[in-house]
Amino acid sequence: MFTKKPERELGADPMQRMSERPVSEISSVAERPLAPARSSIPSKMVPSVIGEDLTITGNVTSKGEIQVDGVIEGDVNCGSLLLGDKSQITGGVIAEDVVVRGRVIGSIQGLRVTLQAQSHVEGDIYHQSLAIEQGAYFEGKSRRSDDPLSIKVAADKPASESAPAAGSQPHAAE
Repeated sequence: MFTKKPERELGADPMQRMSERPVSEISSVAERPLAPARSSIPSKMVPSVIGEDLTITGNVTSKGEIQVDGVIEGDVNCGSLLLGDKSQITGGVIAEDVVVRGRVIGSIQGLRVTLQAQSHVEGDIYHQSLAIEQGAYFEGKSRRSDDPLSIKVAADKPASESAPAAGSQPHAAE
């Protein structure tokens, strides 16, 4: 099917073969680029990964993608957020794309929010697009917005912490 072209009778020495080629076929080292040319299209960034054994107390900010498999006690602000099965975030989330497989206690603001079957979300979701798979747990309000990332969300406080119930006074131990 394929046939091998006959070798020139120059021998196996590559330098001898090169010397027999016309100068126009041989490019000098100065003419060749040292590194491959970078295209104007940005390459896909590698996500920052927060592993299962990592707990972060404080806010997390990134321009790129974050993949969380551990615990974050604070707000998360990034371009794209992927929460793994064993992840837990206690705080607000702001990202263009949010995919939840784990647990979020706090508000979510995203252009595209997806709650997958094993997710558990307690808090309000502000979104342009929301997808909730069967089996996902969601306790809170869903609010559609054309620009959900710019909404100022008040800090969630349970009613028991914000004010005592009417007619009840704290009792001191006697």
